[in-house]
Amino acid sequence: MTLNVAAIQFEPTMFRQEENIAALLRLCEQAAEQGAKLLVMPEMAVSGYCWQSREEVAPYVDTIPGATTRRFAELAARHQCYLVLGMPEVDATTHLYYNSAVLIGPEGVIGTHRKTHPYISEPKWAANGDKGHAVFDTPVGRIAMLICMDIHFVETARLAGVQNAEIICHISNWLAERTPAPYWINRAWENDCYLVESNRWGLERGVQFSGGSCIINPDGSVQSSIDSGNGVVRGEILLQRGEKASRVTQRRPETYLELMNDSFTWNPLDFFGLYQRSPLPVGKQSTVSVGQFQPLNDVQSNLLEIRRLATAARQNGSELMVFPELSLTGAFQHADQALHLDGAELAAVTKLAITLQMTLVIGIIEAAKGKLYNTAVAIGPAGLLGSYRKIHLNQQERTWATAGDHWVTVDLPCGRMGLLIGEDLAFPESGRILALRGCDIIACPAALAGPTPGAHAGSISPQNYPIPTGPDAYHWLLPRVRAGENNCYLAYANVYEEGKYQGLSGIFGPDTFAFPRHESLLVESQGDISLTVDTCNLDTPYPTNVVRRKDLVLMRQTHGYLPLITSLASTQ
Repeated sequence: MTLNVAAIQFEPTMFRQEENIAALLRLCEQAAEQGAKLLVMPEMAVSGYCWQSREEVAPYVDTIPGATTRRFAELAARHQCYLVLGMPEVDATTHLYYNSAVLIGPEGVIGTHRKTHPYISEPKWAANGDKGHAVFDTPVGRIAMLICMDIHFVETARLAGVQNAEIICHISNWLAERTPAPYWINRAWENDCYLVESNRWGLERGVQFSGGSCIINPDGSVQSSIDSGNGVVRGEILLQRGEKASRVTQRRPETYLELMNDSFTWNPLDFFGLYQRSPLPVGKQSTVSVGQFQPLNDVQSNLLEIRRLATAARQNGSELMVFPELSLTGAFQHADQALHLDGAELAAVTKLAITLQMTLVIGIIEAAKGKLYNTAVAIGPAGLLGSYRKIHLNQQERTWATAGDHWVTVDLPCGRMGLLIGEDLAFPESGRILALRGCDIIACPAALAGPTPGAHAGSISPQNYPIPTGPDAYHWLLPRVRAGENNCYLAYANVYEEGKYQGLSGIFGPDTFAFPRHESLLVESQGDISLTVDTCNLDTPYPTNVVRRKDLVLMRQTHGYLPLITSLASTQ
């Protein structure tokens, strides 16, 4: 079934609610007359957004259902379509106010989502949402709703994904970057669903909003979008496409129990040292490198390349270097390639680490107790510091490898480092668990051919310097989003092989909205690249560095995440 959808981009005017509603109804009428069966409007579209208090917004709140929703339900009935509307809601029983999204069909209100993860504005007047993250089964598909800041958190869209949502309707007042935003793209891709994005645009009380409303496909490509101005973005959605992609169905919920923990609710500088636990490393400024090359099925040749790249990086001051997946053994062909952790090959890597006084993260096929693993090892001057067996195996690896079952972190002078491998990045739970364990850095050896990076043609929507507005071939990159959403540095070392593996290795910074971006990116070549990372803290007992403070981890709402640690089958 093909569904015609429309995202409405609109600039509401504060204190002129009747004019806003009339303008929205006209835009919806236009879209419905042209065949749209699902229409999505921006966050707080009827009222404007930048309210300063309960008292100020009070004349504009309404119950759901109420007078406002009835007007849109009339349009839905007339055109036999479905609408998602953003509005300030008052609860008739408690008199609390909420920033809400309401799904309306021909017969009236179907369901409501109250924003669960507030931005700076909502705490001035609204309570945190209390309705969880439902998916609504409708004649136009299984629909989830998220509101603006909600989508910064991997858990919210993942709750839609594990409930088999076909469409995420994300309504927003997005700002501080050009759009369509990388977070929007990532949430569609990682959950294998469509995302209909309705963002506002324009200037309100000194806040510049970005526009960029769009329809995003499950592969992360942007089907259609609008830059600035009021308007309608149209697209098509293919419902009942068949089975979900492996990045949803191959989840490992039994390894995700820590998602329910809140390790950053308290001062992490205290939390991780309490009860004689290992405290976070003091932290410092350090140079970190990644190497990008094509491993061969020849350990000695690969070791020579690792030595060459590591020596060059050390000469530039690097103390940690990450190499691609299976960088020492090469890709799997037969069991004879497998190495033991106490074998001569890793002893040679240890010797190199001692000579260079570096920590090296490499990938191997590991043999242990009659089983084979895809393993990343961290080796320093003191020897083997830690080894991680890949938890999320791809289809080819499942023919020879056993999946790992636990996460691994290593403490270094430059900070706490967690280990991931390749496809682990497709599963947002992976990076989140390492962040919850206090990691400053995630090291990820990889051999990935995708996802294809998303380009941006540039925006005319004004932004404050130094936020970029020009074209960018690498606007959306999976490892960049993973770094920012977890407030970690991510050292991503990918295989580069023309026509097969895309490379795009880099070190990505912990703050998504820090411009210019604090990162280094290696494009179409073999070689290495470095970045100075900073895990220092000012001389206070409280975290002053984003990698220690982890703002986007601190604001999680774990009480609503229970479905993430249960099996997919039990949520369908």
